[in-house]
Amino acid sequence: MKEKIEIIQGDITKQKVDAIVNAANTSLLGGGGVDGAIHRAAGPELLEETRKIGGCPTGEARVSKGYRLPARWVIHTVGPVWRGGRSRERELLASCYKNSLKAAVEIGAKTIAFPSISTGAYGFPLEEATEIALRETGKFLASDSNLEKVVFVCFGDQVTGVYRKLFSRFFPTGP
Repeated sequence: MKEKIEIIQGDITKQKVDAIVNAANTSLLGGGGVDGAIHRAAGPELLEETRKIGGCPTGEARVSKGYRLPARWVIHTVGPVWRGGRSRERELLASCYKNSLKAAVEIGAKTIAFPSISTGAYGFPLEEATEIALRETGKFLASDSNLEKVVFVCFGDQVTGVYRKLFSRFFPTGP
């Protein structure tokens, strides 16, 4: 299973995968960070389609076309804003990963790329969010053989370092 997971540092809008995940806001109409970058790279058609989708509650996922992106689809998921851990943030973040992976399989995607959901402006602690991302992905891949590759696309050295450190803890080498 660990061979199906890759951690890279880079730009999610440049990934040659079937689907990329957008860390969106509930309106799905674009914003800052990853969301804004994806909307800019996909072109105005993405905004037209997301207007028709009509939003997305936190923890859920919605699918659109990728338009001008290398990825055929964009899976929009809304991560929780960190409020100290007392407002179901961990459960909601886990749902983002579960629902995005499920949506990928439903549309026939074999490869998917994730950003680090909720760790930017939404303030989710990076190590804890990374643990949730890796745990939920590992659980999903253990029970579903449709996905061939899950790529975690990290922005910056700090995020990349945390993902790599925790990956080796979650998926140790050897038999």
